[in-house]
Amino acid sequence: MSNAVSDRIAAPRVRFKLSVLGPLLALLLLLILGALLNGNFLTLGNIMNVVARSASIGIIAIGATFVITSGGLDLSVGSMAAFTAGLMIIIMNALVPTLGTGWMVVVVGMLAGLLIGGGAGAANGLLVTAGRIEPFIVTLGTLGIFRALITFLANGGTLNLNFKVADVYSPIYSGNIAGIPVPIIVFAVIAIAAEIVLRRTKFGRHAAAIGSSEQVARYSAINVDRVRLMTYALQGALVGVATMLYVPRFGSANSSTAVLWELQAIAAVIIGGTMLKGGFGRIWGTVVGVIILELIGNILNLQSLISPYLNQAFQGAIIIVAVLLQRSKRAAD
Repeated sequence: MSNAVSDRIAAPRVRFKLSVLGPLLALLLLLILGALLNGNFLTLGNIMNVVARSASIGIIAIGATFVITSGGLDLSVGSMAAFTAGLMIIIMNALVPTLGTGWMVVVVGMLAGLLIGGGAGAANGLLVTAGRIEPFIVTLGTLGIFRALITFLANGGTLNLNFKVADVYSPIYSGNIAGIPVPIIVFAVIAIAAEIVLRRTKFGRHAAAIGSSEQVARYSAINVDRVRLMTYALQGALVGVATMLYVPRFGSANSSTAVLWELQAIAAVIIGGTMLKGGFGRIWGTVVGVIILELIGNILNLQSLISPYLNQAFQGAIIIVAVLLQRSKRAAD
């Protein structure tokens, strides 16, 4: 075999390795940069804080990985989170006279958040599958609907959780187990479970097949509408879980709650290597992508080199660059 033929065979293998290691290399470079700029950057406390702060976005981004892998898109997750948080607060406050201010009220509120998020996600999925409307249009519309609803519920102001209930609820975000913050544990458990589902289950394989080619998936007897609906319902349920962590952190919800969370979630998914056009997803890459985004914000805040108000600009630029790189890779292949 000639050297030229050998090089052509070996080249795809090298590209594959680079695509897999890319997010990890970017994370490593950020850690080195942060350590060089600030001596407190690599302290255990700061790293724990970064990962804990990224948990809510990370959990939502995991749901977005399933949706995008199946060829869909959900732009409503931030507004959905705000709406879910508002309803959770209203429900818990309303139950105080009956159930008191203990854990019973908190548990009911958390279950309500899970059901509200799952129901909102399923509604998006039904509009996409049964309504035959493009996901971009559906979720752009529900983005506005959910944001208007939370503004209406708060009467243009802020919904505040009963302070006694907030005290009981606060350990869900600020507490720790064996020295590890609760949000990190929840994030890790969901990430591991999601990786197994995407890689090892029929649902995960079918989602990837639909994203790769919906027509071929239908010919293969895959129930495309059901699988796609399940991805949106899963996205909504994970928005509910993320909101469970958000409410005890701030104890309030208003029209500006979770603004642009959809941008951060989509950015994390793309940075992690999931194809925006669908067909391939990577949960661990999404987790790395979320942490990369949070580290960028953390470095900017620690150094005050650039205004933190430009953080969203960085995230938007990252999305554009990541998509361009994906396009270049497909062209090279």
